[in-house]
Amino acid sequence: MKPLFILICIACLQPPAMAQQPDFILLKQKNKTVASYFPGSTIRFTSISGAAVDGVITTIRNDSFFLKQYVIRQIPTQLGVYVLDTTTYHYSYHYTDIAAINKTGRRFDWASSGAMLLGGGVLLSVAGAVVYLVDKNNFSPELLAASAGLAVAGYFLSRHSYKGMVIGKKFSLHYISNKTD
Repeated sequence: MKPLFILICIACLQPPAMAQQPDFILLKQKNKTVASYFPGSTIRFTSISGAAVDGVITTIRNDSFFLKQYVIRQIPTQLGVYVLDTTTYHYSYHYTDIAAINKTGRRFDWASSGAMLLGGGVLLSVAGAVVYLVDKNNFSPELLAASAGLAVAGYFLSRHSYKGMVIGKKFSLHYISNKTD
């Protein structure tokens, strides 16, 4: 009974552990926080040089964040089979080097849908032209016009590119330091 009582007294007399929160980066849209990035979170962004970067944040300190990027590729062995090889790279970026941050989660891809419309519209236009050459009685000019319209709409949709959340007027990044000086 006495050893249990002594252990309980020692446990109660220990000072509470104080843990300092790490530095983090906030993405804000008109003073409203959209996302926060801290050590251990994944980030996908485009740097000001135009490079697409995808990695796990290992550390944030002194206005910079350090990433660990994984590259997984298949390499052939001497037996002629392929195995997966994982290589890691470590990068550091200043938080002002981010030009745009990609949205996470599911989103609709307008460029791929536009390419599909373009291909379908061209295919239907060619089919309509073949029908015109082979059998002019079954030719439908309305179908040819609609297929050409689909091809044009698909072309303009395929030119649409996703730029992400561009840092500037609408979005801003804020570095939050938790230094206790």
